[in-house]
Amino acid sequence: MGSYVATAHSCITGFGVCLFWPESIKKKTLSSQRDLKGFKQLFHRFLQVKGPSVDWAKINRPPEDSIQPYERIRSRALPEGVASSLNKLAVVKLNGGLGTSMGCKGPKSLISVRSENTFLDLTVQQIEHLNKTYNADVPLVLMNSFNTDEDTKKILQKYTHHRVKIYTFNQSRYPRINKESLLPVATSMGLTGENSEAWYPPGHGDIYASFHNSGLLEQLLAQGKEYIFVSNIDNLGATVDLHILNHLVSQPAETRCEFVMEVTDKTRADVKGGTLIEYEGKLRLLEIAQVPKAHVDEFKSVTKFKIFNTNNLWISLPAIKRLHKQNAMDLEIIVNPKTLNGGLNVIQLETAVGAAIKSFDNALGINVPRSRFLPVKTSSDLLLVMSNLYRLEAGSLTMSEKREFPTTPHVKLGSSFTKVQDFLRRFESIPDMLELDHLTVSGDVTFGKQVALKGTVIIIANHGDRIDIPAGAMLENKIVSGNLRILDH
Repeated sequence: MGSYVATAHSCITGFGVCLFWPESIKKKTLSSQRDLKGFKQLFHRFLQVKGPSVDWAKINRPPEDSIQPYERIRSRALPEGVASSLNKLAVVKLNGGLGTSMGCKGPKSLISVRSENTFLDLTVQQIEHLNKTYNADVPLVLMNSFNTDEDTKKILQKYTHHRVKIYTFNQSRYPRINKESLLPVATSMGLTGENSEAWYPPGHGDIYASFHNSGLLEQLLAQGKEYIFVSNIDNLGATVDLHILNHLVSQPAETRCEFVMEVTDKTRADVKGGTLIEYEGKLRLLEIAQVPKAHVDEFKSVTKFKIFNTNNLWISLPAIKRLHKQNAMDLEIIVNPKTLNGGLNVIQLETAVGAAIKSFDNALGINVPRSRFLPVKTSSDLLLVMSNLYRLEAGSLTMSEKREFPTTPHVKLGSSFTKVQDFLRRFESIPDMLELDHLTVSGDVTFGKQVALKGTVIIIANHGDRIDIPAGAMLENKIVSGNLRILDH
């Protein structure tokens, strides 16, 4: 591939835009060559895009039969031979993210979230329980990134004696682009020194090409696998659902659904989540990054767009093979602006795994209960899943039967709780939250053992103040202010 010079033309400016790769990028492994080829194609498409990728006037609500209520799927009795269906399934977890947003080093999947179990521990326990219960052989596949691969592979040794086959493959590594010059920031293929911020994993839409290129797609097909269940590893609600699986495998071959997207009802906390629309006669995922600025508020509306994508996806393996061979997956480009530590403004070109829904035959949305969307993105989420709101069984979290309401409390912890280490230091034990509706905590606040929180609780320590909630305290509909007065709320 020589010195790897790619030339493209910008239709907008009328000037040629030259993407020049430094001479030092010459000797590349096969995977690096594939990565750079994939990036070149994505970059050329980026240069050719004019304006938003959707015409707002063409957007329609999905036909009613294109999004099925989960209750209808669940109403069908499971067949006795459900194990044979499980043997057609592989579970894929998106494991490319780091725990930096929560103050942790290394893969996010290795953060301890419940009873000293990490996200990865819980995932393995879930699948092992399935395999033992139904005498099945459901493998776990981890899509790592160059950021998480090494640390993840080291930890996988602890699962050697578990009844789960574990496979890994890496998503691509693409170069960040200078926002002004459109030149790559990288000066070499290295990941250290001046190149430490030059590369990025290009979003989970890269799964299709990377999965195929790794050889795992063919390997799983040879084992008789027909579907993969894909989800984010930090979504603790994304467990294998036998009713959805049975719905897929029981359809006649000629009308079999090749792609299921689990969606759930949108709340005001989910206004930025992607949604399903009908566009040019096809079911399509619409992300906020694709929405023209004039229509962003309309997109965020919970009345017009009532559901959002959980990123729990069921995808046909033969269909992935067919579409990859035909080069028929046209995933919309998401332009993600970033600012590097030195202040340089860059862009990274990404794609979303759900965007491929329009390419698959008989694609379907299933409106699932909110319990199947339990992501842990912040310490506020972590507090919920560590609390007595949930019970842990065979790696799965389910809402406690003692909770009178099916919804979770709204929890907002301040910046003093952002890092997991600080979060843990501020709780001697996790409070009783069974009767909690809303919790806001700001400033230097600590909690003693066996604290109970009920109703709406607001605790605000002003700058320079500190509030220690004493052991055994019961706060119900209270505001605790900086001078530690407790007021009825």
